Amino acid sequence: MDLAGLLVQAVSGAVGGSAVGSAAKNYSLGPIGNAIAGAVGGGVLGQLIGSVAGPMIEGWIGDILGGGVGGIAMTLIAGLIRNMTAK
Repeated sequence: MDLAGLLVQAVSGAVGGSAVGSAAKNYSLGPIGNAIAGAVGGGVLGQLIGSVAGPMIEGWIGDILGGGVGGIAMTLIAGLIRNMTAK
C-alpha cells in the first residue's frame, strides 16, 4: 500500500468516525475524539480490509470504503469501552 492510499483511508476513517459519533450520541467521544479514533481505525482496519478484500475492491473506492468502515468500527468500539469503564 502506498502513502496516498493510507492517507485516503485515514481521512475516510475520520469522516466515518465523525458521522457515527454524531449519529450515535451514546458512543460519541466528542468531535476531536471521534475524528482521531476514526482516523486511526480507518488507517489500521482499512489496511486489513484492503488486504482481505483487495482482489475484489481495488483503487480509491476500496481505500474509501475500507477507511470509512474502519473509522466507524473503531469509533464505536472506543465509545463502548469508554461507556463501560465510566460505570
